[in-house]
Amino acid sequence: MPRQKPFSMIREFHLADWFTLCNAFCGVGALFSVMSYLQTKEVMHLWFACGLIPFALLFDVLDGRIARWRNQSSALGRELDSLADIISFGVAPAVIAYGCGMQGLYDRIVLVFFVACGVSRLARYNITAEELSQGSDKVKYFEGTPIPTSLVLVGVLAWATAANAIGDNMWFGVVHIAGFQLHPLVLMFAVSGSLMISRIRIPKI
Repeated sequence: MPRQKPFSMIREFHLADWFTLCNAFCGVGALFSVMSYLQTKEVMHLWFACGLIPFALLFDVLDGRIARWRNQSSALGRELDSLADIISFGVAPAVIAYGCGMQGLYDRIVLVFFVACGVSRLARYNITAEELSQGSDKVKYFEGTPIPTSLVLVGVLAWATAANAIGDNMWFGVVHIAGFQLHPLVLMFAVSGSLMISRIRIPKI
C-alpha cells in the first residue's frame, strides 16, 4: 500500500477550491464578530459581521467562474462549496439576527428553521445537480431560491443597525406569546427558508 504524503488532500485542491475556502473564512469571521459584539456591545462588530457576507458572496461567485474557466470541477469542490455556503449564508445570517436582538424562544425556533431549510436546499441541489444540468456542465435552473439570497436579510439587518433599530428598538417591536418572545422581524427568515425549500424554478444566469 503506497504511503500517503503529508497534506495530500491540500495538493488535490483546485484554484477554485481556495476561493471556496475564502467564502468559508468570511462566514466564520462573521460569527466571531457577532460573538465580540455580544461581549462588548460595540456596534462596529455587527458592522464587520454584516460586511463580511458580501465578500463571502463574491468568493462564492468567483469559485464557480474559475472552475468553469479552468474546466476543473470535482465532487470534493461541490461538497466544499455547500459546506462553505451553509456557514456564510445560513448559520452566519442567523447568528447576526440573534446578535441584533432576535433572542426570544420563538425567534430561535424560526432561525433554526431557516438554517435547516438552507441545509436541506443545498443537499437537494447536490443530489439533483446532474439531472438539472441535462447533460451539460452547467445547471439550467435552481429549484427553490439559492441560499446566497440570504444576503438580502443581512442587508436588512445592516440597515437596522444603522438606524439603531436593534435590541429593544427593533422594528415592529416584540410580541409575547405564552410567556415567550417573538420579534415579528424574524419572520423574514421564515419566509426566506420556506422559499429555499420550495419547488419554484429560478433560471440560473
